[in-house]
Amino acid sequence: MGFGVVGAGVVGLLEQNAGRIAEKAGQAVTLKYILDIREFPGSPYAGFVVRDFALIENDPEVQVVVECIGGVGAALTLTRRALLAGKHVVTTNKELVAEHGAELQSLAEARNLNYLFEGSVGGGIPVLRPLAQCLTANHIREITGILNGTTNYVLTRMVRAGVSFEEALAEAQSLGYAEADPSDDIQGKDTCRKICILASLAFGRHVYPEQVATEGIAGVTREDVGFAHARGCQIKLLGRALPGPDGGPACLYVAPHFVRDEHPLAGVHDVFNGIWMEGDAIGEVMFYGRGAGALPTASAVVADIIDSVKHMGARKWVGWRPADSREPLTDENLRTAWYVRLDETGGGAVTEPMTRAERTAWEATLPHPPACCMRVL
Repeated sequence: MGFGVVGAGVVGLLEQNAGRIAEKAGQAVTLKYILDIREFPGSPYAGFVVRDFALIENDPEVQVVVECIGGVGAALTLTRRALLAGKHVVTTNKELVAEHGAELQSLAEARNLNYLFEGSVGGGIPVLRPLAQCLTANHIREITGILNGTTNYVLTRMVRAGVSFEEALAEAQSLGYAEADPSDDIQGKDTCRKICILASLAFGRHVYPEQVATEGIAGVTREDVGFAHARGCQIKLLGRALPGPDGGPACLYVAPHFVRDEHPLAGVHDVFNGIWMEGDAIGEVMFYGRGAGALPTASAVVADIIDSVKHMGARKWVGWRPADSREPLTDENLRTAWYVRLDETGGGAVTEPMTRAERTAWEATLPHPPACCMRVL
């Protein structure tokens, strides 16, 4: 469902690696329909295109539906219908999973079906399956990630080329790394959805994006970048999640940070993503790779398709419980050092570790309110 960049990548990979996929899945996996409202004249797949979902819904030969539509409108309606019709669903839709993941997992569980979404976080980086399976014996102490390639590219160019935020963003758009309307990336919304999914999976309870304080990178200046470089740091937009004493999520937020050069995330540049975690048994572990693109994301989608085919009669567990509440999960009590820019000329300081309230009280002693504040990782 949805024959855009990712949908086309999935179809191409199914054809390109058909033999290997059949071997791994235990049977052939073949394309039967492409649902899209557009015409595709001249495409070798034009004959697969349909516009009526009922054809898919009522076809007993269709066992797995791949949702690449995006958003929470038609994608939510059609995902519900597919699950109610007894079909496994694989998705790349981070907005849908972040908003409705618990509901759709419950719907799948009630029908002994799989609702899988590895491609929703980190593109082709295998991170959700390792978190749900390989690290399941760990108490996860922290998840911190560079989860958006557009913002990471913009910040990298500001460092390497010394350009302004506006110039770096225009360059990202010209190269196809940023949309014509890049607001979800630049404002941190995309990162927010992804850290919600990671936190929900790690801590076992649904986290809604509305619970997460989210700040983007539009306020980052060349002066901030220069100050960071002089202090042995990189500026990165991070999504962070830390657990509470009951094992559920206690603190989630998205914001630009000063990241010290010795931290593994400081070396994640350009359009790459990096997800750093700490578990009580494994210690520190990091996942790194291309966070978007047709074939990297298709790699994750097809892996979920294979998993669904292999588990036709036995549900594969990847999920979490519904939320206990929708109260904000703030970073108010998190104690870190802060970078504080005192004026527009780039004069700044790095504080001792303090909470947000302690920083606010310290700022009240200054002659002028700071022009910019960022946590230091």
